Amino acid sequence: MPGEDYITILSESLQKKNKILDAIRAANEEQKVLLADEMLGPDDFEKTLDKKAALIEELNCLDDGFQQIYEQVRPEIEQNMDKYAEQIRQMQELIREIVAKTMSAQAEEARNKQLIEKKFASVKKQIREVKSSQKAVNTYYQNMMKNAYLDSQFLDRKK
Repeated sequence: MPGEDYITILSESLQKKNKILDAIRAANEEQKVLLADEMLGPDDFEKTLDKKAALIEELNCLDDGFQQIYEQVRPEIEQNMDKYAEQIRQMQELIREIVAKTMSAQAEEARNKQLIEKKFASVKKQIREVKSSQKAVNTYYQNMMKNAYLDSQFLDRKK
């Protein structure tokens, strides 16, 4: 396969990676919205995690494929830099976009992580409050049951 075909494949791989990063960023935004929802169910959040995991897996496969192809075509590119100058410039631009989107996605991930930690802390607090309330109700119930039981009484029926 000639070098131009390999370079085209590399460029297409970078374009796919760019689109996947857009999808990951959209999933990050979806997670942010879900985390702001007070009625968030664990299943809803888990769906976004599964979707992102699949996207990340696809991204890793693209990276591996890109690296393998690049290793094959690198000598050709190094020998004929002027011949592939335009394609190289386009790939460099795509790589810049990918790096910027990756950094942005990482920042979004960090913000979402903080939101998740706050959400978990809130849930733990609610659980503690429910347990405390339940304990108070049980104590009250037990006290009332003790008060409802009367010891035997002596009645004097004389008048």
